[in-house]
Amino acid sequence: MELVFDIETCGVDLGELSESQQEFIFRQAEKEHDDSIKEEKKEDAVRYLSLYPFTSRVVSIAMLNTDTGNMMVLYEGDNEEWTSEQKPVKYRAMSEKSILEHFWRYAGRVERVITFNGRNFDIPFLMMRSAMLKVKPTVNFMGKKFDTAHHIDLLEQFTFYGTTRKFNLDFYCHAFGIDSPKGKGVTGMEVKQLYEAGQLKEIAAYNADDVFATYELYKIWKEFLVV
Repeated sequence: MELVFDIETCGVDLGELSESQQEFIFRQAEKEHDDSIKEEKKEDAVRYLSLYPFTSRVVSIAMLNTDTGNMMVLYEGDNEEWTSEQKPVKYRAMSEKSILEHFWRYAGRVERVITFNGRNFDIPFLMMRSAMLKVKPTVNFMGKKFDTAHHIDLLEQFTFYGTTRKFNLDFYCHAFGIDSPKGKGVTGMEVKQLYEAGQLKEIAAYNADDVFATYELYKIWKEFLVV
């Protein structure tokens, strides 16, 4: 069995960081002499907090079983379970620590995982965030470059390991005729706003759409690019 997965993250409130951490985050912005440019860079720095495990949290992990096509989405919330009426997706709400524990339990049973940019983002993020919450990973999917035995990173495959230009998932979806999750007007950078508005189910649903798109891209890679 293979597992296609993707994560959604949300940056912490700036006030949750220590003064020294905030100073580090704004270090480059503070070098600017133009106040307007300085403020713009500070705003960017706050937006980018969601990209780092030390300044954000995992709010959703979507996982698709390639044998069955069924999906489970674990997202931050209060022990609620529900099922999508349109797609084979089950949703379960729980704490971030429980999300990570459940993920590593599932991941430890699979032959291989499939991601989009997972080697540069999802896997390192999950491993570092797990360490911070005292959760032990069951397997290391980083592996060695060019080794797809346990992890296929589709961004690596579609760029031939960085030989050609990188595009985002939305771009590849349009290129190969796949429904893009961005077509619904949501991107990863809007997760923070959805989170603050309490729209956790919307984040989970967006996460699921990302994984469905990744799975479709994987099938194209497997059928037409593996020789």
